[in-house]
Amino acid sequence: MLTQLNMQSDNVTLNLLQQGNEETFENVFKQHFNSLHAYAFTILKDAVAAEEVVQSLFLKLWEKKENLDIHTSLKSYLYRATYNDCMNTIKHWQVKQRHQDHITYVNDFAYEHTANQLQENELKKELQKAMNLLPEKCRTIFQMSRFEELKYQEIADRLEISIKTVENQMGKALKIMRTALADYLPLMVYCLLSLFLGQ
Repeated sequence: MLTQLNMQSDNVTLNLLQQGNEETFENVFKQHFNSLHAYAFTILKDAVAAEEVVQSLFLKLWEKKENLDIHTSLKSYLYRATYNDCMNTIKHWQVKQRHQDHITYVNDFAYEHTANQLQENELKKELQKAMNLLPEKCRTIFQMSRFEELKYQEIADRLEISIKTVENQMGKALKIMRTALADYLPLMVYCLLSLFLGQ
């Protein structure tokens, strides 16, 4: 009997809402807002977000009042709509978080790449400075060995000097360069030396 009366009451309320009765809408709002907000909060764990969901629900209820098609009790309808909107909010948060995580990853990668580039460029400059410290003949032999990738015998033949002289000059070049670069990020220097010095 009570359920039937409730349904009749809901039907009257729904009809009045569809007709744009503001007093009826205000009564529905006052009657259900707090309980719906509490329900939304249990799902979202965020009071502000819960309030926005419920306010948005009532706004949509009023905007679409003429097309309302409710087959359950008004209370059930409002709770179901609140649940669905909360789920959509959570999905939106998850998408937003994934996007933010991606942006953070890209930014971190770009920062790391840029930092590495700067370090590498700085080390290249230091290597060039170290090469400029070499005596001309020593530097020539070093460049032929490391940049032209010539063997000691090929260098000796091209410069018309003994292979022993080439070996001595290369040893001198490596000693000078390693001394010049000793204080410059040892680990990275050795990594770059493998590229620039072929070791």
